[in-house]
Amino acid sequence: MELVRRLMPLTLLILSCLVELTLAEAEGNSSCRFSLGGANMTETHKAMILQLNPNENCTWTIEKPENKKIRIIFSSVQLDPDGNCESESIKVFDGTSSNGPLLGQVCSKNNYVPVFESSSNTLTFQIVTDSARIQRTVFLFYYFFSPNTSIPNCGGYLDTLEGSFTSPNYPKPHPELAYCVWHIQVEKGYKIKLNFKDVLLEIDKQCKFDFIAVYDGPSTNSGLIGQVCGHVTPTYESSSNSLTVVLSTDYANSYRGFSASYTSIYAENINTTSLTCSSDKMRVIISKLFLENFHSNENNLQLNDPTCRPKLSNVVEFSFPLNGCGTTKKVEDESVTYTNIITFPASSTSEVITRQKHLQIIVKCEMEHNSTVEIMYITEDDVIQNQVAVGKYNISMALFESNSFENTILESPYYVDLNQTLFVQVSLHTSDPNLMVFLDTCRASPTSDFASPTYDIIKSGCSRDETCKVYPLFEHYGRFQFNAFKFLRSMSSVYLQCKVLICDSSDHQSRCNQGCISRSKRDISSYKWKTDSIIGPIRLKRDQRASGNSGFQHETHAEETPNQPFNSLHLFSFMVLALNVVIVATMTVRHFVNQRADYKYQKLQNY
Repeated sequence: MELVRRLMPLTLLILSCLVELTLAEAEGNSSCRFSLGGANMTETHKAMILQLNPNENCTWTIEKPENKKIRIIFSSVQLDPDGNCESESIKVFDGTSSNGPLLGQVCSKNNYVPVFESSSNTLTFQIVTDSARIQRTVFLFYYFFSPNTSIPNCGGYLDTLEGSFTSPNYPKPHPELAYCVWHIQVEKGYKIKLNFKDVLLEIDKQCKFDFIAVYDGPSTNSGLIGQVCGHVTPTYESSSNSLTVVLSTDYANSYRGFSASYTSIYAENINTTSLTCSSDKMRVIISKLFLENFHSNENNLQLNDPTCRPKLSNVVEFSFPLNGCGTTKKVEDESVTYTNIITFPASSTSEVITRQKHLQIIVKCEMEHNSTVEIMYITEDDVIQNQVAVGKYNISMALFESNSFENTILESPYYVDLNQTLFVQVSLHTSDPNLMVFLDTCRASPTSDFASPTYDIIKSGCSRDETCKVYPLFEHYGRFQFNAFKFLRSMSSVYLQCKVLICDSSDHQSRCNQGCISRSKRDISSYKWKTDSIIGPIRLKRDQRASGNSGFQHETHAEETPNQPFNSLHLFSFMVLALNVVIVATMTVRHFVNQRADYKYQKLQNY
């Protein structure tokens, strides 16, 4: 009993600590959940400032019996900077509980202003904090809105090289509860410079109420590069060719909003000119510094067709189709060259003499597989710049369901039966209508690198497989069909590779118009204007079943058992159990001691 009396104070101390811990957690949860008047909120709009304690786990549900959606904005979030999303975050769910679809998660390291919208009139958000004892503050506001009601001039898409936009009603006060998104996207190779000429929004140090958010990319999930309010005139520059601007306002204190403009900046440094050739157009970039040497306005530049005008930014850009704007085409040595001339006429007050140099920029696209070559030379009276670039036609190859070549097969890998008829089409993507595609060689291989073994289906324009049928030349398409097979002593995958030739349809002596010929009659190894395309793998259907079973087993083994949390209730139960064990053990020892006390030692008598 003495041992029990000694253990009782220790037991009472442990129990009191557990009670204090449980009460502290209950107090923390109650301050999170109930200090705002309950877990359910039904106001049409509401702003909330949450002061959070450590070890919180609280849930709010927003609902109202109206046919409207809910938008919730976390405009200022201060969570544990050293925490992670697993231990401390805000989760937003679509519906009446945390069992609904997850709309998103807010952590301490989010690089955007979190905004979520429900699909109906209910939304739930849950806040969980870790054990760190730091100050945590979350400002949020929500409101109900009708998706069928729009605000004029609230957001939009801007795709010109330069432009301007304003907040709705500018310069009059902006509307309440507005959420406007402007997506700005210019051509590739450019960056965007955004300048706010006037901003007047509600003043707040953290921009919690009315604010403008600028994102460096095509959406609000891109990196946030600025969040402004009050009376400022900031300038931003994107890192790519897209930028996103958001205006968010609450239900009070409306001011005139903002006015902004943007321009495009060509990202690369161009000293003179630059030319790129694609499958359907030319693109010429001319440096303004280079043009300043001629003391004339860049608006005077013109192509062979003067109605094709350039785009002006920090550079001058001509972008025109290969078969337009006065572009000429020349077929020579089985290659095609597209040529146009940019001129800068010299202004003169006399029809007889001039003291200014005349500028000509000759641009040529040769559709081959080499790198870009630039040449420039200057004469005494004229300035002529030859700009030559090597382009590559855009070629693709695909399988189709039938010989109508209408429905493309998108599955990869594509599972087929042995001897099933396959329909293949090679397509040339170009704006030039006078080009045609010729299937020179098509071969099959069990591997994507086309190492040995390989099997010729078409060679030198001739069918080598008994089931192969090559369709007649048709515009920008090369077509053929064959029956599916597999390689012996190899896996059932089959890859196809086709080498194609591109010819001018007006050249009746071109290789394309000669059809099937043998290598001995005409060697095309030096043919400049050719390309190739690959598709695959094509597999037998029995391999699909095998791979399906394997995948199912893999997924089954990959399942994990979720970790179960060890909370204070478990700790309390464990301590009570341990105390009972100690008491039972003590009583047992006491019992044996008493029994042994009945058998005292006696001194033996001497005999």
